[in-house]
Amino acid sequence: MGNRSLLLRYTLLAIGWLSVALGVIGIFLPVLPTTPFLLLAAACFTRSSPRFYHWLVQHPHLGPWVRDYLGGNGIPLKGKVYAIGLMWLSIGFSCYLVPSPWARGFMLTSAVLVTLYILRQKTLAVGAAEP
Repeated sequence: MGNRSLLLRYTLLAIGWLSVALGVIGIFLPVLPTTPFLLLAAACFTRSSPRFYHWLVQHPHLGPWVRDYLGGNGIPLKGKVYAIGLMWLSIGFSCYLVPSPWARGFMLTSAVLVTLYILRQKTLAVGAAEP
């Protein structure tokens, strides 16, 4: 394995574990969305460590977030509401703090695109195994 691929592997592992940590914090702190961080971790682990990917997907508490999304079951309605609401709250606050029209435009455009993406995702059926 070359130095470049080894560096990429360690970078993906670091991002993956940071994402797991942020996702776990997001379970208890409603300002951080859990599912996107766990999905990022799964994506990083897929390319860097099949063992950690398997651990995450099979984890009794974290796994359902990843499995429901990857299985095409969708995102819980509560998760959609939290993600969209908190994103717009933080974007709105950031736009208030940042005077640059270009930065505001970029943030608002990003928020609209992410909102559309989340809304287009299937909503996890009520009564399904919601985390």
